[in-house]
Amino acid sequence: MLLYLSTWLEVEAYLQRSRGIIIPIGSTEQHGPTGLIGTDFICAETIAKGISQTRDVMVSSTLTIGMAEHHTAFPGTISLRPSTLMLVLRDYIHSLARYGFERFFFINGHGGNINIMRSAFCEIYSELPQVRCQIANWWVGQEVSKLARELYGDREGFHATPSEVALTMYAYPEAIKQAELAPLSSSTMKIYSPQDFRARYPDGRMGSDPSLATVEHGKKFFEVAVTEIGEQYQRFMTES
Repeated sequence: MLLYLSTWLEVEAYLQRSRGIIIPIGSTEQHGPTGLIGTDFICAETIAKGISQTRDVMVSSTLTIGMAEHHTAFPGTISLRPSTLMLVLRDYIHSLARYGFERFFFINGHGGNINIMRSAFCEIYSELPQVRCQIANWWVGQEVSKLARELYGDREGFHATPSEVALTMYAYPEAIKQAELAPLSSSTMKIYSPQDFRARYPDGRMGSDPSLATVEHGKKFFEVAVTEIGEQYQRFMTES
C-alpha cells in the first residue's frame, strides 16, 4: 500500500489496523561511471515496494536526498547538510504522528545518513515519547551480505558496489549503463572533503567492481532483501 497512491480515507482506514509505516530513504549522489545517481534511494524504494506487495504495510513517499557532501565534487550529486536532514526527518515524523502513526521503519540505502538519523531520533523521542523508529540498512543484512560475498567476494567494495548496481539494474533495466572501468584499486575507506574524496577515488568507486553486476543478480538481491527486511519490520511491529 503506497501512501502517494492512496486517498486520505484509505490512510484513515489503514490506521484502524496498523500504526506502522515504512519510509525509504537514500541519497542523490554519484555511483561511479556505471552507477545511477539515484542508486541509494532506488534500492531502498524498490525493496520497500516489494515488502508492501507481500505484507499489509503502508510505504511512504521516498526521501531521495540525503547527506552526501563528500560526493559533491562529482556533477549531479545533491546533498543536505546534517542539520537540514535532521529537520526534514523531524517534520516528516511529526506530520505522520499527528494522524496516529507510531512505528517508523526506515529502509536506508546510504551510509552517510545513519548517524544523522540516529541523532534525529534522539530529539524526536523527547518530543514524541510514543514514537519508535528503526533503521534497516539494506546492504548489511545477514542474508544480503552473504549473497554479496558469494557473488563478488572482495570485489564488492564499499561504494558503487556491484550489489547495489545490480539491484538498480533489476529495478530499471532500461537505464543500464556501460563504461570502461579503470583497474580495481584498494579502498582506504578514508572520507574527508569532496576534493579529497575525488582525489582518492577518481572515478567515484571505492574498491568495487560494478562490472560484475547483472539483472539476474539484482533479482536475487531484491528477493532476499524483501524477505529479510520484511521479517525485521514484522518483529519491529511486535516489540514493546
